[in-house]
Amino acid sequence: MTFPNPQLNGFHPDPSVVKAGDEYYLATSSFEYLPGIPVHRSHDFVDWELVGHVATSPERLGVSDVATGGGAWAPTIRFHDGVFHLVVTVAMGRGMLHFTASDPAGPWSDGDVVLDVSGSGSVNGIDPDIAWDDDGACYITYSGLVLSGDGIGEHLGIQQVRVDLERHVALEEPRSLWSGSGFMFPEAPHLYRHGEHWYLMIAEGGTERGHSISIARGPSPEGPFAPAPANPLVSARSTARPVQNTGHGDLVEGPDGGWLCVLLGVRPRSATRAFSALGRETFVTPARWRADGWLEIDPVELAPRAGDRVEIDFADDLDGEWIAVRRAPADVAARAAGGLVVRGDGQTLDDPRPAFLGRRQEHLANSVTVDLAPVAGVGGLAVRYDEEFHVELEVGGGLVTARAVVPTLRQEWTLPYDGGAVSLRISSRQGAGGGFGTPRDELVLAASVGGAEFAELARVDGRFLSSETAESFTGRVIGLYAVDGEVTATRWVAEGDDD
Repeated sequence: MTFPNPQLNGFHPDPSVVKAGDEYYLATSSFEYLPGIPVHRSHDFVDWELVGHVATSPERLGVSDVATGGGAWAPTIRFHDGVFHLVVTVAMGRGMLHFTASDPAGPWSDGDVVLDVSGSGSVNGIDPDIAWDDDGACYITYSGLVLSGDGIGEHLGIQQVRVDLERHVALEEPRSLWSGSGFMFPEAPHLYRHGEHWYLMIAEGGTERGHSISIARGPSPEGPFAPAPANPLVSARSTARPVQNTGHGDLVEGPDGGWLCVLLGVRPRSATRAFSALGRETFVTPARWRADGWLEIDPVELAPRAGDRVEIDFADDLDGEWIAVRRAPADVAARAAGGLVVRGDGQTLDDPRPAFLGRRQEHLANSVTVDLAPVAGVGGLAVRYDEEFHVELEVGGGLVTARAVVPTLRQEWTLPYDGGAVSLRISSRQGAGGGFGTPRDELVLAASVGGAEFAELARVDGRFLSSETAESFTGRVIGLYAVDGEVTATRWVAEGDDD
């Protein structure tokens, strides 16, 4: 089969997949956004449906005050003895957590701290995997990045402990496993039993251009593990492939009986592939077991879907694609007779918990238009990477203000506003060529006041709002926001394609 790639467009990093019956369930990282840890379902790796989230409240993950870049990192989802299990690290939040559910659509349990080692609390590491041996013993295998305490920032390689899931305690001190081929940041471990061997697949090289997947095998979940002769199995580094940063993979048997690897990647722009506007997305590529028992994984091919249009008049309940920053969507917005109302509380987009409700940008060429009822407060439409990188069209104080914010720089352009209805539009498109005529991303900010034609207020270099510049683990999220008073949206139209 030829599969669409990306599988999940826009900010959907660190994918983990499990097969249950004839269905596949895929979980991805959500960092500081809520609801947290989206779960998608498919039966064919062509169409994916968002069926729910593992965490719908800040308390379940503990993300209310996490630093930018923290939050829900790299879940692993598995199905064992009729129960779905998900383990995840909430960096700078509650720590390493274990959730269970009878249905991946939810509800999920409240999340237990995965295990206690020598009475010290949650394991100090990231990217946990959960696996069971033939006797039912449960193993948590993880990347030993120390997130707190005296050794903060130290990396201990790939670690593992046997655990008692009933009491959520470790049955031993952590042991070190195989930690890769010597590249930086061994992470994203997953254990698999195939044939007579146990396989330990990891990512290494960092989640940037050097990202890769390597594998080793041994006689038991505890090893000892011997590396494959052809590591790394997957990497786009030093290639001209349109999908870069390929790594952090998970294996599953596909619909046709062959094997698949889901993994993250980015779609960079410019001649030097210097920036990726959408952040890390989910891709898939075929894999196979060779006669000698080692795994092969194909390079990731780009096969984007056709463009689409999403029009929302807010007459119905909000779907699960709407996300908020460090708080639940219901805490910042609500449907009313006139549309969707976002309530300001004085925080701006420079603050860690703005009154912001948005949707992931899913296409490289993208346009969002929002119609607002007369605005008595202050707010509008924005593209957010984080508190330091955002652009917005803000209505208030007798003006429509286009604003671009990057660290130490802030620029504004204005248009008079008479207090009536207003439409705002932010478009992302290939702009004028840079060096050697290479196209770069451009954000175009425009407004229509009182039914007039759209007036362009500004064009902003979109390279500032990319994962490489912002050094963000997320991606562009476009949404409504309010600073003071209420901002009411009556219509939302998003159009995009990847030509």
